[in-house]
Amino acid sequence: MGPYFQHTRQFTKWIGGRYQRASSTGPHFALRLCVMSCNEIKRRARWTSSSVATIAVLAVAVACGRDGDGASQQGEVSKGWSPAQTVSIAGVSADDIRQAIQRRLHGTRPTEIAADRWLHVQRLYNSYNGAPLWMEAEGPNKPRTNALLRAIVNANDDALRLDAYPLPELVQAMGAVRDAKTPTADQLADADVLLTATYVALAEDLLGGQTDPKQLSQNWHIDGSGRAERVDSAVARSLRTAKLDEGIARMRPQYDDYAALQQSLDRFRGIVTKGGWPTVPSGKLLKRGEHDSAARLGALRARLAAEGFGPDSSDSTTRAAATVYDRALAGAVADFQAHHGIVVDSILGDSTVQSLNVTAQYRLAQIAANLERLRWLPRDPGQRYIIVNVPAFRLQAYDSGQKVLEMKVIVGEEYEGKQTPVFADTMQTVVFRPYWQITPNIQKNEIEPKIAADPGYLERNDMEYYKDGGETRIRQRPGDKNSLGLVKFLFPNDFNIYLHGTPEGQLFDKDVRAFSHGCIRLEKPEDLASWVLGWPLDRVTEYEHGDNNRSVRVPSRLPVYITYLTTYMRDGDLYFGNDLYGRDDKLVQQIASGSLASPEAAQNIDKLRKLVNE
Repeated sequence: MGPYFQHTRQFTKWIGGRYQRASSTGPHFALRLCVMSCNEIKRRARWTSSSVATIAVLAVAVACGRDGDGASQQGEVSKGWSPAQTVSIAGVSADDIRQAIQRRLHGTRPTEIAADRWLHVQRLYNSYNGAPLWMEAEGPNKPRTNALLRAIVNANDDALRLDAYPLPELVQAMGAVRDAKTPTADQLADADVLLTATYVALAEDLLGGQTDPKQLSQNWHIDGSGRAERVDSAVARSLRTAKLDEGIARMRPQYDDYAALQQSLDRFRGIVTKGGWPTVPSGKLLKRGEHDSAARLGALRARLAAEGFGPDSSDSTTRAAATVYDRALAGAVADFQAHHGIVVDSILGDSTVQSLNVTAQYRLAQIAANLERLRWLPRDPGQRYIIVNVPAFRLQAYDSGQKVLEMKVIVGEEYEGKQTPVFADTMQTVVFRPYWQITPNIQKNEIEPKIAADPGYLERNDMEYYKDGGETRIRQRPGDKNSLGLVKFLFPNDFNIYLHGTPEGQLFDKDVRAFSHGCIRLEKPEDLASWVLGWPLDRVTEYEHGDNNRSVRVPSRLPVYITYLTTYMRDGDLYFGNDLYGRDDKLVQQIASGSLASPEAAQNIDKLRKLVNE
């Protein structure tokens, strides 16, 4: 799994009443917010002669330092964008245009723009006293309007659904302003409002995604509270950047996996455009060296080659090899299995054939769906953090943007009640030689039936009864047999999920590792404890063989993210993970139209591209 949050960017932080910017490699908020101190805002308000400009500057001052526009690395203030202060635009009274904007804002909203986004558009205008946001004295501000139009033209690279934007109306409005010898106030206002509505929709899509995971059975509980307010604020800040194209680009997730998945999206679009890939006929299970029809093995070779898993032609293109499931072909199948969440055994069995016959269109839509999932993730994961990707069965730890630790994990089974949820919380405690306090549900449904069938089960598994609030419960004593291993990692959450070791190390040899009740078992718990606590390994080992149930506080804030990404990058390769919990289909259905633009959307994009190039 690739370094989702890793990037090298200039970032901002709140220092002494203002945002300052510094260069760093690490997981920082993706937007490079421009800066202006409170005193500077007030000073500009005093010397600005135009009353409209004064109101606009004071509107910024309400945030007092939160919403500045630009600063160099040394901290000096640079001028950001604000609406043009002019008495007329393209020969039309600015006051008339302002009045026309108000009529447009209180008229019928574009059908593609949701009601809540239309309110955001209205609030954006209110913050600038109703002034046009895309105009200057001669007409539309070309650098800024072109920056937005280019971003819309390129939105397909993010697999965003283009039907979410008022493209037909925008094309018509911009064309009307362009073609008119002297545009009317209503024409200018219509173009300005549609540009703003398009900007707001695009910005919010890049910052938070086009879909709500809660509506798509994603069991996603990351970064839900306060997201709307943060996105709304970021949309307003980005509009104030002097170079709007840079501001829009910074709203896009800056994770390495995001850019790499965009490249994969483009590659799979090419495959789909060329007709996809052939179907592999069903047939007998094949092991290396066995024979089958030339037609079936030929289809298999063609299918593998279409996705880049073609065997070495020197081993497989002779007439004799045409009917043999030979070493090269079996090796290509094994490579395919490793990249598609299948047990790697080089055998052409039913599950492998089924995966081979998933259409290229669906794989393309899966990539688009996981670009959307990355847009759901927070932009500032923390200086040090842990991320687990359930479909990849893998944990990674990052420090200052660098991956410092990686290991295999075992996650919850696919059965209802055992699935590992998607959420984020902060690790607080490491417990050495823990008790396993068996939950009432596991005690009733699993342990007690075993005790009834085998009276010696408790003693043989180092288990004992104990009282908990008057109830008789069962726990497993610390030690080598303990199901949690010798160390567990607590990050209090609503799901009672934690990380822990395991005495069943042999399970990590499996390719598909969904065996737990929901908690996450670690391949290398000692290494994680050493990194989390900043201890040498010998001290970790000492505690593992010391007192029972000994808790150690984590020295600094350490976020843990449990994610569910079914396409991801590892060592530069694209992987389709195991959709253990069947969460892809609903999301893929919603996102599919973003993976390939409709003919109508493509026509509108071409028209916008022509406007940009004029």
